[in-house]
Amino acid sequence: MSYQREFENRLRVAVIGVGSHAYRNILPTLHYLPVQLVALCDVNLELARRTAPEYGVTRVYGEAAEMYKNEDLDAVFICTGPAHHPRLACEAFDAGLHVWMEKPPANRAFEVEDMLRHRGEKIAVVGFKKAFLPATEKALELFGSGNYGPIRSILGVYPMSIPENGAQVLEERQANNWLANGVHPLAFFLAVGGPVTAVTTHRGQHGGGVCVLEYRSGAIGNCHLAEGGNNSQPLEHYSVFGNGAHLTIDNTNRVVLHRGIPFDYGKTTTFVPPGEESGSVVWEPQNMLGTLENKSAFTQGTYAEMRYFCECILQNHPAERGSLEFALHLMRVYEAGLLSQGQRVELTV
Repeated sequence: MSYQREFENRLRVAVIGVGSHAYRNILPTLHYLPVQLVALCDVNLELARRTAPEYGVTRVYGEAAEMYKNEDLDAVFICTGPAHHPRLACEAFDAGLHVWMEKPPANRAFEVEDMLRHRGEKIAVVGFKKAFLPATEKALELFGSGNYGPIRSILGVYPMSIPENGAQVLEERQANNWLANGVHPLAFFLAVGGPVTAVTTHRGQHGGGVCVLEYRSGAIGNCHLAEGGNNSQPLEHYSVFGNGAHLTIDNTNRVVLHRGIPFDYGKTTTFVPPGEESGSVVWEPQNMLGTLENKSAFTQGTYAEMRYFCECILQNHPAERGSLEFALHLMRVYEAGLLSQGQRVELTV
């Protein structure tokens, strides 16, 4: 890894939206990317002006279209609400710019289709950070290598619920937590399990519920929506089950491969047999050190998704991870989850 000041080739970029999330997570991550921050844009122009000096930026804008006309940019990082992403992204594509945007990409799947029509040959990545977790990378490595694959099932536990009036939510393009945060577990499920062919959701009488995903591979996904646990710790859990082993991920930063021990019922006498080929392997950040692997930008995938976007541009190859195609499929799964209400909804992959 290199720091921004160490890269010889850097992209000229701007950030659109400098609110709380961008200020805490997106702007600081630029320090680790091959970029030169040229301009900031926010409808709150005074906020942009107060933020700019921290990053050596002298040019700020209240309108993205004006910035596109006046600045020599390679790419933009869009960090606004999903209602604004389609217009801002399409304007950027039409201006000849590559686009990274925060999740979710839009309120509706058809808006992602519109972005695809405008994208052309430009690079676009959506910030589904759960698809870029170090823990996700480990799951793909272990179950994609043939040692423990294929994946048979995936379990996820995430504290939220699905709205009762799903059809109305979609028709009115309502903001809701299944969109704002439900895309997090969905991104993990799709990144690890692959394309989904059917979705069934069941909502509990007291909130919460389950979202069942049927994969094209034949695997099954179970996203348990643990409404009521929102303020408890830990918040998030995943288990990936393959052949002869399963992987657990707790709060994104504790990863355990459970391989079991040699076992003969009624005869095995030790849980620590000789050798190192059985038992569990644990990976977790070394929080005793002030290094990068234990910082949230790295444990939560923010750095990886933004670095991937930059690498795709610099190496001139289309994005595959977090692409608009991935985003479109995820949004269709999201919409099916709203519409299901206990009925199986099939998807075309």
